[in-house]
Amino acid sequence: MDLRNCIKCGRVFAYTGSDICSRCAGDDIEDFKKVKEYLYEKPGATVVEVSEETGVSEKKILRYLRESRIEIREVDNFLLDCQRCGKSIRSGRFCDKCTYEMKREFKSAITPKKEEPKLKDPGKEKTKMYTYEIRKKYK
Repeated sequence: MDLRNCIKCGRVFAYTGSDICSRCAGDDIEDFKKVKEYLYEKPGATVVEVSEETGVSEKKILRYLRESRIEIREVDNFLLDCQRCGKSIRSGRFCDKCTYEMKREFKSAITPKKEEPKLKDPGKEKTKMYTYEIRKKYK
């Protein structure tokens, strides 16, 4: 069992893939619900407006965008950049093009490569020829 300190409150907890303990994770869920409900009421709100009205930090709202839990709806409003190529994106960590390329690269790394058939050197291989009568004797 891997024990770690919660990055939010400092308590020791059993690490399960998240850097925050279960108590702080509950608070995070409540904050997300506030943001989600506010965005349902006012879908065109900015990060600053959402932060001021809900009391949730801008940093946490940007994390929700990075985790693809929420998305920017306006076509011209991009807050995030692709972490691979730098292109502006609405949510997540990577743009569609980079996501596709990484999937293809991962798939090619996992898939075993086929061995190329070895070409036989005609000079090294001995060819045996039989006449029909001789072959009959050996059967």
